[in-house]
Amino acid sequence: MNFQTPTHLAMQAAYFEQYGPADVLQYGEQPTPTPKANQILVRVRASSVNPVDWKVRNGDLKLITGFSFPKIPGRDVAGEVAAVGANVTRFSPGDRVYGMPNDGVGGANAQYALLADSVAAFIPEKLSFEEAGSIPLAALTALQALRDHAQLLSGDRVLINGASGGVGSMAVQIAKALGAGEVTGVCGPDNQDLVRSLGADRVLNHQEHDFTKDLSHYDIVFDAAGKSSFVASKEALRRNGRYVTTTPDPAAIVAGKAAAVFSTKTVHAFMAKESGSDLALISAWLQAGTLRPIIDRTFPLQEIAEAHRYNEQGHAAGKIVLTVE
Repeated sequence: MNFQTPTHLAMQAAYFEQYGPADVLQYGEQPTPTPKANQILVRVRASSVNPVDWKVRNGDLKLITGFSFPKIPGRDVAGEVAAVGANVTRFSPGDRVYGMPNDGVGGANAQYALLADSVAAFIPEKLSFEEAGSIPLAALTALQALRDHAQLLSGDRVLINGASGGVGSMAVQIAKALGAGEVTGVCGPDNQDLVRSLGADRVLNHQEHDFTKDLSHYDIVFDAAGKSSFVASKEALRRNGRYVTTTPDPAAIVAGKAAAVFSTKTVHAFMAKESGSDLALISAWLQAGTLRPIIDRTFPLQEIAEAHRYNEQGHAAGKIVLTVE
Protein backbone atom coordinates (compact mmCIF):
# COMPACT_ATOMS: atom_id res chain seq x y z
CA MET A 1 0.00 0.00 0.00
CA ASN A 2 1.23 3.49 -0.84
CA PHE A 3 0.47 5.03 2.53
CA GLN A 4 2.03 5.45 5.93
CA THR A 5 0.40 5.67 9.33
CA PRO A 6 1.56 9.00 10.78
CA THR A 7 4.28 8.64 13.38
CA HIS A 8 4.99 12.37 13.67
CA LEU A 9 3.02 15.19 15.25
CA ALA A 10 3.00 17.59 12.31
CA MET A 11 1.47 17.49 8.85
CA GLN A 12 1.35 19.90 5.92
CA ALA A 13 -1.95 21.72 5.60
CA ALA A 14 -3.69 24.75 4.18
CA TYR A 15 -5.02 26.99 6.94
CA PHE A 16 -5.97 30.53 7.88
CA GLU A 17 -5.53 32.44 11.12
CA GLN A 18 -8.10 35.17 10.46
CA TYR A 19 -11.12 35.67 8.23
CA GLY A 20 -10.56 37.51 4.99
CA PRO A 21 -9.77 37.22 1.25
CA ALA A 22 -7.79 34.40 -0.35
CA ASP A 23 -4.56 36.06 0.74
CA VAL A 24 -5.14 34.91 4.34
CA LEU A 25 -4.63 31.27 3.29
CA GLN A 26 -1.30 29.78 4.30
CA TYR A 27 0.43 26.44 3.70
CA GLY A 28 2.59 24.90 6.38
CA GLU A 29 2.75 22.64 9.40
CA GLN A 30 -0.26 21.89 11.59
CA PRO A 31 -0.80 19.15 14.20
CA THR A 32 -1.88 15.78 12.81
CA PRO A 33 -5.34 15.00 14.24
CA THR A 34 -5.95 11.90 16.34
CA PRO A 35 -9.03 9.79 15.65
CA LYS A 36 -11.59 9.36 18.41
CA ALA A 37 -13.31 6.03 19.03
CA ASN A 38 -15.75 6.36 16.10
CA GLN A 39 -13.46 8.15 13.66
CA ILE A 40 -10.99 7.20 10.97
CA LEU A 41 -7.85 9.12 10.11
CA VAL A 42 -7.49 9.50 6.35
CA ARG A 43 -4.26 10.11 4.47
CA VAL A 44 -5.72 12.63 2.08
CA ARG A 45 -4.85 12.22 -1.60
CA ALA A 46 -7.38 14.66 -3.05
CA SER A 47 -9.85 17.26 -1.87
CA SER A 48 -11.65 20.13 -3.56
CA VAL A 49 -12.75 23.75 -3.31
CA ASN A 50 -16.46 24.51 -2.90
CA PRO A 51 -18.18 27.89 -2.57
CA VAL A 52 -18.82 27.16 1.12
CA ASP A 53 -15.05 26.98 1.66
CA TRP A 54 -14.37 30.55 0.62
CA LYS A 55 -17.53 31.75 2.36
CA VAL A 56 -16.17 30.23 5.57
CA ARG A 57 -12.77 31.82 4.86
CA ASN A 58 -14.40 35.20 4.25
CA GLY A 59 -16.18 35.01 7.59
CA ASP A 60 -19.64 34.89 6.02
CA LEU A 61 -20.55 31.98 8.34
CA LYS A 62 -18.58 33.04 11.42
CA LEU A 63 -21.64 32.85 13.66
CA ILE A 64 -21.49 29.10 12.93
CA THR A 65 -17.75 28.56 12.52
CA GLY A 66 -16.68 30.71 15.46
CA PHE A 67 -13.49 32.59 16.22
CA SER A 68 -10.93 29.96 17.16
CA PHE A 69 -7.92 29.79 14.83
CA PRO A 70 -6.16 28.39 12.90
CA LYS A 71 -8.82 26.77 10.73
CA ILE A 72 -8.20 24.17 8.03
CA PRO A 73 -10.82 24.44 5.25
CA GLY A 74 -12.16 21.74 2.95
CA ARG A 75 -15.33 19.64 2.93
CA ASP A 76 -14.28 16.83 0.55
CA VAL A 77 -11.89 14.03 1.55
CA ALA A 78 -10.57 11.20 -0.62
CA GLY A 79 -7.67 9.02 0.39
CA GLU A 80 -6.54 5.95 2.34
CA VAL A 81 -7.33 4.99 5.90
CA ALA A 82 -4.20 5.60 7.98
CA ALA A 83 -5.61 4.73 11.42
CA VAL A 84 -8.95 3.84 12.99
CA GLY A 85 -10.58 4.58 16.31
CA ALA A 86 -11.20 1.88 18.90
CA ASN A 87 -14.86 1.32 17.91
CA VAL A 88 -14.41 1.32 14.12
CA THR A 89 -15.03 -2.06 12.47
CA ARG A 90 -16.07 -1.19 8.89
CA PHE A 91 -12.72 0.22 7.79
CA SER A 92 -9.10 -0.89 8.03
CA PRO A 93 -5.79 0.84 7.29
CA GLY A 94 -5.21 0.95 3.54
CA ASP A 95 -8.89 1.12 2.54
CA ARG A 96 -9.69 3.71 -0.13
CA VAL A 97 -12.37 5.96 1.36
CA TYR A 98 -14.06 9.29 0.83
CA GLY A 99 -16.56 11.48 2.59
CA MET A 100 -17.48 14.87 3.99
CA PRO A 101 -16.10 15.85 7.41
CA ASN A 102 -18.77 16.82 9.93
CA ASP A 103 -16.93 19.34 12.06
CA GLY A 104 -18.63 22.42 10.55
CA VAL A 105 -15.49 23.98 9.01
CA GLY A 106 -13.97 21.12 7.09
CA GLY A 107 -10.40 20.09 7.76
CA ALA A 108 -9.94 18.26 4.46
CA ASN A 109 -7.31 20.51 2.87
CA ALA A 110 -4.41 18.79 4.60
CA GLN A 111 -2.27 15.65 4.47
CA TYR A 112 -4.48 14.01 7.12
CA ALA A 113 -8.14 14.51 8.00
CA LEU A 114 -10.72 12.90 10.24
CA LEU A 115 -13.99 11.29 9.14
CA ALA A 116 -16.64 9.81 11.38
CA ASP A 117 -17.00 6.19 10.28
CA SER A 118 -20.75 6.77 9.85
CA VAL A 119 -20.22 9.38 7.12
CA ALA A 120 -17.44 7.64 5.18
CA ALA A 121 -17.81 5.30 2.21
CA PHE A 122 -15.54 3.15 0.07
CA ILE A 123 -14.35 4.82 -3.13
CA PRO A 124 -15.78 3.07 -6.21
CA GLU A 125 -13.11 0.95 -7.88
CA LYS A 126 -13.32 2.82 -11.18
CA LEU A 127 -12.64 6.25 -9.63
CA SER A 128 -9.25 7.88 -9.14
CA PHE A 129 -8.56 9.80 -5.94
CA GLU A 130 -8.92 13.05 -7.87
CA GLU A 131 -12.35 12.03 -9.17
CA ALA A 132 -13.43 10.82 -5.74
CA GLY A 133 -12.25 14.06 -4.14
CA SER A 134 -14.69 15.99 -6.32
CA ILE A 135 -17.76 14.03 -5.25
CA PRO A 136 -18.99 14.11 -1.63
CA LEU A 137 -20.30 17.63 -0.98
CA ALA A 138 -21.63 18.23 -4.48
CA ALA A 139 -23.33 14.87 -4.89
CA LEU A 140 -24.78 14.80 -1.36
CA THR A 141 -26.14 18.31 -1.86
CA ALA A 142 -27.78 17.40 -5.17
CA LEU A 143 -29.24 14.14 -3.86
CA GLN A 144 -30.68 15.62 -0.69
CA ALA A 145 -32.02 18.68 -2.52
CA LEU A 146 -33.94 16.66 -5.07
CA ARG A 147 -34.95 13.55 -3.12
CA ASP A 148 -35.53 14.91 0.39
CA HIS A 149 -36.45 18.57 0.00
CA ALA A 150 -38.00 18.75 -3.47
CA GLN A 151 -39.39 15.21 -3.03
CA LEU A 152 -38.90 14.51 -6.73
CA LEU A 153 -41.56 12.22 -8.20
CA SER A 154 -41.30 10.08 -11.31
CA GLY A 155 -42.16 12.18 -14.34
CA ASP A 156 -41.55 15.57 -12.69
CA ARG A 157 -40.30 18.46 -14.77
CA VAL A 158 -37.12 19.69 -13.08
CA LEU A 159 -35.05 22.80 -13.73
CA ILE A 160 -31.46 23.03 -12.48
CA ASN A 161 -30.15 26.60 -12.35
CA GLY A 162 -26.36 26.52 -12.53
CA ALA A 163 -26.34 23.14 -14.24
CA SER A 164 -22.66 23.20 -15.21
CA GLY A 165 -21.28 23.87 -11.73
CA GLY A 166 -20.13 21.36 -9.16
CA VAL A 167 -23.54 20.79 -7.55
CA GLY A 168 -25.50 21.46 -10.74
CA SER A 169 -23.61 18.91 -12.84
CA MET A 170 -24.40 16.27 -10.21
CA ALA A 171 -28.02 17.45 -9.94
CA VAL A 172 -28.73 17.00 -13.65
CA GLN A 173 -27.54 13.39 -13.48
CA ILE A 174 -29.21 12.60 -10.15
CA ALA A 175 -32.54 14.06 -11.31
CA LYS A 176 -32.51 11.60 -14.21
CA ALA A 177 -31.48 8.75 -11.90
CA LEU A 178 -34.45 9.55 -9.62
CA GLY A 179 -36.89 9.39 -12.52
CA ALA A 180 -37.47 12.98 -13.59
CA GLY A 181 -39.54 13.19 -16.76
CA GLU A 182 -37.82 16.27 -18.14
CA VAL A 183 -34.63 17.92 -16.88
CA THR A 184 -33.83 21.46 -17.97
CA GLY A 185 -30.35 22.79 -17.31
CA VAL A 186 -29.55 26.50 -17.16
CA CYS A 187 -25.94 27.50 -17.81
CA GLY A 188 -23.71 29.84 -19.77
CA PRO A 189 -23.20 29.50 -23.53
CA ASP A 190 -19.80 27.79 -23.21
CA ASN A 191 -21.15 24.89 -21.16
CA GLN A 192 -24.29 23.92 -23.04
CA ASP A 193 -22.76 20.86 -24.69
CA LEU A 194 -21.46 19.65 -21.32
CA VAL A 195 -24.90 19.91 -19.72
CA ARG A 196 -26.48 18.04 -22.65
CA SER A 197 -23.89 15.29 -22.25
CA LEU A 198 -24.96 14.88 -18.61
CA GLY A 199 -28.47 13.97 -19.74
CA ALA A 200 -30.37 17.26 -19.73
CA ASP A 201 -33.42 17.15 -22.02
CA ARG A 202 -33.39 20.94 -22.47
CA VAL A 203 -30.52 23.40 -22.05
CA LEU A 204 -31.10 27.12 -21.62
CA ASN A 205 -28.44 29.79 -22.09
CA HIS A 206 -28.99 32.13 -19.13
CA GLN A 207 -27.73 35.05 -21.22
CA GLU A 208 -30.58 34.60 -23.69
CA HIS A 209 -33.39 32.89 -21.78
CA ASP A 210 -35.00 33.88 -18.47
CA PHE A 211 -36.43 30.65 -17.06
CA THR A 212 -38.62 32.56 -14.63
CA LYS A 213 -40.77 33.53 -17.63
CA ASP A 214 -41.55 29.87 -18.40
CA LEU A 215 -45.00 30.10 -16.82
CA SER A 216 -46.19 27.01 -14.93
CA HIS A 217 -43.62 24.80 -16.63
CA TYR A 218 -41.67 23.17 -13.77
CA ASP A 219 -42.55 20.96 -10.82
CA ILE A 220 -39.16 21.66 -9.26
CA VAL A 221 -36.70 24.53 -9.54
CA PHE A 222 -33.38 23.74 -7.88
CA ASP A 223 -31.17 26.81 -7.73
CA ALA A 224 -27.73 25.22 -7.49
CA ALA A 225 -26.09 28.54 -8.39
CA GLY A 226 -27.65 30.67 -5.66
CA LYS A 227 -28.59 33.34 -8.18
CA SER A 228 -32.37 33.20 -8.15
CA SER A 229 -35.12 33.33 -5.53
CA PHE A 230 -38.49 31.77 -4.84
CA VAL A 231 -40.21 35.10 -5.40
CA ALA A 232 -38.61 35.47 -8.85
CA SER A 233 -39.18 31.81 -9.78
CA LYS A 234 -42.68 31.36 -8.38
CA GLU A 235 -44.59 31.83 -11.64
CA ALA A 236 -42.40 29.27 -13.41
CA LEU A 237 -43.57 26.59 -10.96
CA ARG A 238 -46.62 24.46 -11.59
CA ARG A 239 -49.27 23.86 -8.94
CA ASN A 240 -47.62 22.24 -5.88
CA GLY A 241 -44.24 23.19 -7.29
CA ARG A 242 -41.13 23.16 -5.09
CA TYR A 243 -38.27 25.65 -5.07
CA VAL A 244 -35.00 24.54 -3.42
CA THR A 245 -31.84 26.54 -2.72
CA THR A 246 -28.61 25.68 -0.91
CA THR A 247 -27.28 29.23 -0.61
CA PRO A 248 -30.11 31.04 1.14
CA ASP A 249 -30.10 34.77 1.61
CA PRO A 250 -32.03 35.36 4.86
CA ALA A 251 -34.05 38.26 3.47
CA ALA A 252 -34.93 36.29 0.33
CA ILE A 253 -35.97 33.26 2.37
CA VAL A 254 -38.22 35.36 4.61
CA ALA A 255 -39.78 36.93 1.52
CA GLY A 256 -40.18 33.49 -0.05
CA LYS A 257 -41.85 32.03 3.04
CA ALA A 258 -44.24 34.97 3.11
CA ALA A 259 -45.03 34.58 -0.59
CA ALA A 260 -45.73 30.88 -0.08
CA VAL A 261 -48.25 31.35 2.74
CA PHE A 262 -51.25 31.55 0.44
CA SER A 263 -49.84 29.33 -2.28
CA THR A 264 -49.64 25.62 -3.09
CA LYS A 265 -45.97 26.20 -3.97
CA THR A 266 -43.21 25.79 -1.41
CA VAL A 267 -39.68 27.06 -0.77
CA HIS A 268 -36.92 24.98 0.85
CA ALA A 269 -33.49 26.20 1.98
CA PHE A 270 -30.96 23.74 3.37
CA MET A 271 -27.34 22.75 3.77
CA ALA A 272 -26.24 19.22 2.93
CA LYS A 273 -25.82 16.71 5.74
CA GLU A 274 -23.00 14.19 5.99
CA SER A 275 -24.33 10.70 5.30
CA GLY A 276 -22.50 7.45 4.73
CA SER A 277 -25.64 5.71 3.47
CA ASP A 278 -26.33 8.46 0.92
CA LEU A 279 -22.71 8.33 -0.19
CA ALA A 280 -22.97 4.56 -0.60
CA LEU A 281 -25.92 5.10 -2.97
CA ILE A 282 -23.91 7.69 -4.87
CA SER A 283 -21.00 5.22 -5.03
CA ALA A 284 -23.23 2.59 -6.59
CA TRP A 285 -24.37 5.07 -9.23
CA LEU A 286 -20.77 6.07 -9.94
CA GLN A 287 -19.64 2.46 -10.27
CA ALA A 288 -22.54 1.72 -12.63
CA GLY A 289 -21.81 4.78 -14.78
CA THR A 290 -25.12 6.45 -13.89
CA LEU A 291 -23.08 9.37 -12.51
CA ARG A 292 -19.76 10.69 -13.70
CA PRO A 293 -17.57 13.32 -12.04
CA ILE A 294 -16.83 16.54 -13.87
CA ILE A 295 -13.53 18.24 -13.04
CA ASP A 296 -12.79 21.71 -14.35
CA ARG A 297 -9.27 22.21 -13.04
CA THR A 298 -6.77 20.63 -10.63
CA PHE A 299 -4.41 22.52 -8.32
CA PRO A 300 -1.77 21.24 -5.88
CA LEU A 301 -2.75 21.97 -2.28
CA GLN A 302 0.10 24.48 -2.02
CA GLU A 303 -1.78 26.65 -4.55
CA ILE A 304 -5.03 26.73 -2.58
CA ALA A 305 -5.24 30.54 -2.60
CA GLU A 306 -5.26 30.55 -6.41
CA ALA A 307 -7.85 27.74 -6.40
CA HIS A 308 -10.09 29.81 -4.11
CA ARG A 309 -9.75 32.85 -6.36
CA TYR A 310 -10.69 30.77 -9.38
CA ASN A 311 -13.72 29.29 -7.63
CA GLU A 312 -14.89 32.74 -6.54
CA GLN A 313 -15.13 33.80 -10.18
CA GLY A 314 -18.10 31.44 -10.52
CA HIS A 315 -17.26 30.12 -13.98
CA ALA A 316 -15.95 26.62 -13.25
CA ALA A 317 -17.53 23.75 -15.18
CA GLY A 318 -17.74 21.02 -12.57
CA LYS A 319 -15.39 20.85 -9.59
CA ILE A 320 -12.03 22.34 -8.69
CA VAL A 321 -9.84 19.58 -7.24
CA LEU A 322 -6.85 19.86 -4.92
CA THR A 323 -4.18 17.16 -5.02
CA VAL A 324 -2.32 16.41 -1.79
CA GLU A 325 1.24 15.05 -1.68
